[in-house]
Amino acid sequence: MFDFLKRARLIKRGLASRKMRRRRSRSELIRNLENSPYIKVLIFAMFVGGLAFLVFSGKQPEPTKNFVIALLVLATAITQLWINQPKSFSQNSRILLVFSIILVQLAVTKLLLVICNSGDYRFLKPEMAGLITPYAFAPLVLSVLLGRQHGLYAAFFVSLWGSMLFGPIDAPLLITSLISGFTAVSLTLQVRRRSKLIRAGFYVGVAIWMLSLTFGLIGPINWFYPTANDWSMLGWQTALAIGNGIVTATIVGGALPMLENLFGITTDISWLEASDLNHPLLRRMTIEAPGTYHHSLVVANLAEAAAEAIGANATLCRVCAYFHDVGKLVKPEYFTENMSFERNPHDDLAPTMSALIIIAHVKEGVDLALKHHLNQRIIDIIQEHHGTSLVRYFYQRALQQHEDARAGGKIMKLREDDIPEVK
Repeated sequence: MFDFLKRARLIKRGLASRKMRRRRSRSELIRNLENSPYIKVLIFAMFVGGLAFLVFSGKQPEPTKNFVIALLVLATAITQLWINQPKSFSQNSRILLVFSIILVQLAVTKLLLVICNSGDYRFLKPEMAGLITPYAFAPLVLSVLLGRQHGLYAAFFVSLWGSMLFGPIDAPLLITSLISGFTAVSLTLQVRRRSKLIRAGFYVGVAIWMLSLTFGLIGPINWFYPTANDWSMLGWQTALAIGNGIVTATIVGGALPMLENLFGITTDISWLEASDLNHPLLRRMTIEAPGTYHHSLVVANLAEAAAEAIGANATLCRVCAYFHDVGKLVKPEYFTENMSFERNPHDDLAPTMSALIIIAHVKEGVDLALKHHLNQRIIDIIQEHHGTSLVRYFYQRALQQHEDARAGGKIMKLREDDIPEVK
């Protein structure tokens, strides 16, 4: 409050500007929740509760034994995540994402198994449960959001848990889930378009169909007397198996934007969408700062090539390079690439003032990025792209002017030499 009154007095005297730059809000509460060990324990406890509900619900033999096995698998999963993915293990939001997605797939699997075994739906028989189980849901989501290692992690552990939800461990269900999950991950190593998700879903469906044919879930098929087969039923089962993968991939594609916003993750799909040069800030740049616009395009090409050479995220680098100098839109004429040949506006300014204008484009860029709700990574790049480097040209110019302002005499050597200077 006192700072506000002080600023109001300075504005009234003409010593401060009314303009307030936007700043990123940093919530201490969110930071504490992200790193709190108690929240981590709470997430695991909720997952254990979910597993208990899924294992003990319904009529199945030896649920206690299956639950104990599920707890041992959970202990293995936590240890594996801690050892192989320490960065994800240290972030509670990542743990919540991984285990909530796995729990969603397990819950849907259990629901479908119950519906198919209930006999309430004529077209959903018990043997069809293996054809419509969304084996690839968790692997697809985590592979696209967090990377291949997390996708393989989900495929392995969700298969183990899923195979024990309805009695003794179901070997065909386990093998089908593992191979379908691994297929999904292998086909989504670098997803830049949502159509690639659908393609991955199709191949997952083909894998489910082949495995179901192998385990006898499709059929029976009389290979010696084809006319004796029920081709309508075989066609229906084939459509369910292949459609399973496609529908799962479609659902994943629709859920990704929501999950990205919820957990603060940006996929290559979103980066590619953000690379559209019709963004309002980039369109302004083409008119108000064409030199900066051209410079940004050149930097984007160089950044993308450098990122590809070292195995970094090339799409991210390209998009961030487009916006890194967006702060120059506030005073474009003060930057070399936008100056006219007739006049240099810095000729009329002190070097310190020129340096302040040059430095300010970073803060102005952050302000514009926040105003236009740009991605957090873009804001980080805007803040960091000059680091703490010196504005060397104006520093040297200030030194030169300081030397020119000195008297051309000599340095005083004796105390008496100082006396005439005392006035």
